[in-house]
Amino acid sequence: MMKVEKRNQPIKPFGGINFVIDDITEKGLRQLIDNELGTRAPQATYSYSDTILALLSVFLCGGDAIEDIETHLREQLLDVPNMQVMGADTILRSLKDLSTEKVIYDNYGIIHEYNDNKKLNVLNIRTQKKLGLLQEGCYYDIDFDHQITPNKKFDSKNTYKKASGYFPGNATINNLIVYTENRNGNSNVKYLQHLTLEKIFSTLLEESIKIDRVRADCGSYMKEAVAAFRRYCRRFYIRAQKCDYMRNEIQAIKEWKEVEINNIVYEVASIDYKVFDNEETDRLVIQRTKENHGEGNLFTNDARVYRSILTNDMKSSEKEVIEYYNQRGTSEKVFDVMNNDFGWSKLPFSFMNENTVFMIVTSICRAIYQWLLNRYSQVFPLLKPFYRLKKFIFRFITVCAKWVKGQRGMKLIVFDDRPYEKIATIPI
Repeated sequence: MMKVEKRNQPIKPFGGINFVIDDITEKGLRQLIDNELGTRAPQATYSYSDTILALLSVFLCGGDAIEDIETHLREQLLDVPNMQVMGADTILRSLKDLSTEKVIYDNYGIIHEYNDNKKLNVLNIRTQKKLGLLQEGCYYDIDFDHQITPNKKFDSKNTYKKASGYFPGNATINNLIVYTENRNGNSNVKYLQHLTLEKIFSTLLEESIKIDRVRADCGSYMKEAVAAFRRYCRRFYIRAQKCDYMRNEIQAIKEWKEVEINNIVYEVASIDYKVFDNEETDRLVIQRTKENHGEGNLFTNDARVYRSILTNDMKSSEKEVIEYYNQRGTSEKVFDVMNNDFGWSKLPFSFMNENTVFMIVTSICRAIYQWLLNRYSQVFPLLKPFYRLKKFIFRFITVCAKWVKGQRGMKLIVFDDRPYEKIATIPI
């Protein structure tokens, strides 16, 4: 029988959160958040920066819902300097205060609901600039995509996948979300997409973030979207939709080249391509491969699968264009991270505009987490800049620690041989 001895000492199991809050405070993120969002009502005890750091702490300490700060984490966080431990209801009220009204469009009797919270989207971009994740005046590659967020909220509507939810449009840079416009589930990806793109690109430009290349799926294959890409981006790469005109152009190709991509041999070709009655001539990069079953398809009546990419990149080889576009698959993993690590799968509110606040604020939390990971991986051999949250919790946050009073003030005692003392040597 195992013998147990109990000691009532103030030792906390999530000692790593002390370093997180200290670094965030030293970096000046509190001031940035409160300057951008303003002050809350005079009777409010906590600031918006308190709210965002409390929400971040929930995820960094292994929670997956706001209620965890009360049920599991309150006692663990009370001793953390510069940390305000508030109740779940207070966090929710604070986030709700940041919501904006939905914009409603009536398209021949179909009601579309959109919510664009520009203030929070700007804060997200400025947070990433403050952390060095984005640099003013630099050119970046951007991915644009719509991602279904399944839920059964009071105002959610059925998506094309026959499940209730929202269908936000998201722009990502370096696998971090830089802009989110929420849309209800019944809205087609093409409906008013050019207005969403205009908001994204104009806001980034206002923040001195320039776009080199943009990738998008076939939902952006339309005249207005291509015009927006052409206006704001140096180069665009869009999955092209099949049509009779494209079929005739492809069937007229006489020469195909063989290239190997991811250990698969494809035949590729390029043609000059005018689409949507534009004056500009773009390029259609086509790849084809044989069908395993040998049956012909309805597009070209031969036993091959065709895929094509519309681009204004006239210099890259077909292989380079295809490989670059295929990297969209990696960027789409950001939604898996947001769903499973930062709460998108458990939206806390009943209404879309309030959940938009949660989605953007957690995108800010994700950016802060990436900065922390970049920072601590410099001195922690067990951390890498691409690690998911679970590994970070086990390898950094979870460490026994307690505060003791010394001759020069309070001192954090860490009961572990991991190099926490080296964090102070990294420039903030």
